[in-house]
Amino acid sequence: MNLIWERPEPRGRTAAPTDRGRIVAASAALADAEGLAGLSMRKVAAELSVSPMRLYGYVATKDELLDLMADFVYGEIADALDDRAGWEEALRAIAVATRDRALRHAWFVELIGGRPHLGPNALTVMEATAAALARALGPEDGDRLMAALGVFNAYLIGTVRNEVTERRLDRVGGTDEKRWRESVGDYLGRQLATGRFPTMERVLVDGPGAETDETFAAEVGIIIRGLTAPGERRGPTRAE
Repeated sequence: MNLIWERPEPRGRTAAPTDRGRIVAASAALADAEGLAGLSMRKVAAELSVSPMRLYGYVATKDELLDLMADFVYGEIADALDDRAGWEEALRAIAVATRDRALRHAWFVELIGGRPHLGPNALTVMEATAAALARALGPEDGDRLMAALGVFNAYLIGTVRNEVTERRLDRVGGTDEKRWRESVGDYLGRQLATGRFPTMERVLVDGPGAETDETFAAEVGIIIRGLTAPGERRGPTRAE
């Protein structure tokens, strides 16, 4: 297949200059405002003042456009990383940057978690993640690298999806959502009052009500410590 990542862009002078970078930037801005449901080649073309057919010379299908948009966000994540950081600092930076960009571009969470993205920016982030974990595990634990990478990515994708979904529900609101939350709250109160769920009562009552920077950082720390144990940590955990 002639993948979008290796396919050259059309050349030639036109009255309205267009390239994949402009197309993707316009598409991301539309998705930020209207979500993926509101994204169409027609709307993107209108933003760029070109005909929709012009876009198909640069992007053959909407799926290709979505791949480019995902890689656009991965580019923002990659730009936030420092290749001089120690492995622990690098893993924390990847997690924080991924969450930050997912909250800025809520549509991004709809594109991750299934078939892996293999654009150049996505590969850069994947390499940074795998390299940091490899440094943490050391050469003797190389067989654990794939498992550690899977767990780290699964946590990260899952938590940012949940947070984006919660924020979306809070923003949209509505009578049905409010009624559901109230009914669930009453139900949980009755269940906790039985005394059968003391640990969950501590989590739900004393724990934070929503994801915050502090709780996210604490969760990332737990994941990192779990992935890099047991055994002695190898290499510096901070940049030297």
